[in-house]
Amino acid sequence: MVMHAQLGDQLVVERPSTGATRRDGEIDRLHHEDGTPPYDVRWPDTDQVTLVTPAPDAHVHHVEPGPAATDQRPRPNTAEEKAAHVSDRPRAGHASDIGRRLAAERKRQGLTRSETARRARMAPEYLAYLEEQPSDPSLASLIRLAAALGTSVAALRGSGIDLPPGQAQALLHPQLRELDPDECRAHLSTHGVGRVAVSTPDGPAVIPVNYDVVDGAIVFRTPPESTAASAVGRDVAFEVDRVDDATSQGWSVLIVGPARVVTDPDAVRRLTRRAYTKPWGGGKCHMWVSIQPKRITGRRITPSEIPRAPLSRRSSDTQRAVQRR
Repeated sequence: MVMHAQLGDQLVVERPSTGATRRDGEIDRLHHEDGTPPYDVRWPDTDQVTLVTPAPDAHVHHVEPGPAATDQRPRPNTAEEKAAHVSDRPRAGHASDIGRRLAAERKRQGLTRSETARRARMAPEYLAYLEEQPSDPSLASLIRLAAALGTSVAALRGSGIDLPPGQAQALLHPQLRELDPDECRAHLSTHGVGRVAVSTPDGPAVIPVNYDVVDGAIVFRTPPESTAASAVGRDVAFEVDRVDDATSQGWSVLIVGPARVVTDPDAVRRLTRRAYTKPWGGGKCHMWVSIQPKRITGRRITPSEIPRAPLSRRSSDTQRAVQRR
């Protein structure tokens, strides 16, 4: 029986008679339009592509996409788009967690989809699909994307969520610089998760809160009996930071100012209407606390710029090196 395959199919090799381990590969390229061998196969365990003419102990594993009524993906045209029909399992909803991490990492590094797709050796349309639709890309695709973005497959899959950030190696040549007030406000953006430092009868405490920025003030909701509510009536510190383990870079912003409870009914309704986030901890968080910044500072860690010799000097150095050979 003649073997036929499509792009993205799995080539399964088993040798039950010898007890050898089963090996699965992803068909990366067809050499014949009718899908007959040989194939270029990418092996996820090594991320290497080899030309394979399957022996009798190999077979092709086809995985059909979900029903057309629930699968709204465009008709595949490119190799990666066709692979999507096999490696992506349709699910209800919007972009997958992997897709959101891909898009966030790409944007943090200032890369376009076209550039990222070129680095990952895939079609830009397929990358757009991964970022925007419910998807579960193959291991081979994740390996290429992780290499293109300078991160890891585990990071793209969300591994390490229970570990504190900052476990990556420090930059070889880090640069720590102060942020001006405008840069600090830009990093605060409109909302997120920050930490408020308060004094309690049991000593200092640092509490994470979901915050918003309204008219330049930090506002958050909390139960009146909570530890965070003890910030009211005194000067407190509020801190926000971001650490990127993939690039060993990060920033932090510190705000110091008086905290007060918002009691005016119109102001409370206005804050509730304009709030972007609800407290992740749930519960009855009816009390609004506002921190008006008196002092705002920040710092950022980036790679330092290593001075390079002028082009003319580098050229002459290269010429002398060639002459010495």
